[in-house]
Order: sequence, then C-alpha cells, then structure tokens
Amino acid sequence: MKPSVIVFDVNETLSDMSPMAQRFEEVGAPGHLAKLWFATLLRDGFALTAAGDKQAFAGVGAEALRGLFTGMELNRDVEPAVQHVMSGFTGLGLHPDVKDGVRALQSAGYRLATLTNGSTEVAETLLTDAGIRDSFDRLLSVEDAPAWKPGKAAYDYAASACGVTPGQMLLVAVHPWDIHGASSAGLATAWINRTGAPYPDYFQAPDHTVSALPELVPALAGGS
Repeated sequence: MKPSVIVFDVNETLSDMSPMAQRFEEVGAPGHLAKLWFATLLRDGFALTAAGDKQAFAGVGAEALRGLFTGMELNRDVEPAVQHVMSGFTGLGLHPDVKDGVRALQSAGYRLATLTNGSTEVAETLLTDAGIRDSFDRLLSVEDAPAWKPGKAAYDYAASACGVTPGQMLLVAVHPWDIHGASSAGLATAWINRTGAPYPDYFQAPDHTVSALPELVPALAGGS
C-alpha cells in the first residue's frame, strides 16, 4: 500500500553531523571521539527504553560527555566543554541530497513529518535554516512519546499524531536500528545508504534502499 505519510529520522538522516567532530577539537578533545560519544548517547537511551524508562536526549548526551571528558586534558573546564559540544546541534546543516529529495516527495503528494529522538527545537532550526520547514506537516519528538525509538510506542505515537495507522506511514532513516524498529511497528521503511555500507542481516530489511533521498520518489512509484 502506498504510504500517505513519510516520517523522517532527523539526526544523521537529515542533518550532517560531521561538524560535531570540530566541536570536540575546539575544546581540546580528539575529533574522532564525536562518533563514540553519539553511539554512547544512543546506547544509553536505548537501554533506558528497554528498561521502561526515558530521559531527554540532551540530558543523556550531556551526561555521556561528562563521562567521556573525565580525566581528559581539555582547554576549558568540563561543564563549559559539555555545553560547547551540545550547542553544536543547533548549528548543523542538511546533507546535500535532502532539500531536493524533500521537495520532490512533497510535490509527489506525500505528507511529510519528522520523528526524532532529539528535540523538536533542533529539527525546527535545522529545517527553517534550510528553507524547507514549510514542506513538513508535523515535527515530532519522542519527548512527547512514551519511549525513544526504536521502541514500538514511539512509532505508534507518530502515527496517532499524524492521524493515520502505522501501515499508512513510511519511515526514512540512515540507521538500520530505526528501520528495524519501524518495520516491527508496522511501518514501511526506506534506508538511505549514503556510504555503501552493507545492511546488517540481523535487522529486518528495509522495503526500499536508496543512496540519496531524491531516489525515493521513483522507488516508491516503482515499488522497488
């Protein structure tokens, strides 16, 4: 069934998070730690979800940074360093393929929304600065849901907020764990594979795989 609503993950799917490495370097930490930190943030958020608990994305991220920076020789105190890195989220831009892909999906008649484990404010800033905020009907965050993605309750919340059933939605994400969670919740899925990496075979496979977002319109039209 053709989806009526396409819901996007935000962090790394829409936003290019590579500048976060520079934030680490600016406080005197190695830039490569940015990826470790983000993976730790997600791990701890998922652990809370699995245990039936929930904390705000920013709170988990800041605490993970405090742990990572402990004992490290930074060029400032830990707390200002944490704030400097966390504020980097509000300065991120889109991946180059996003704007054209979003406009094409909107022109094809799909309703668009976001569903992020982060804050609605970050998504609002990202899309407004890029000039495509008007393409999205709803900006949703798990802060208003019972659980983080990939918990089923997060996708159910998004479907309810958009006034559709999970089966009428399609999730777009770069994260296989998000694809798996959405598929388990009854959504169709599209994986953006910008790097050419193999898809993990222990996760449910996406319904569509594209290397850039503009490819999704013909993929959906052709059922490929």
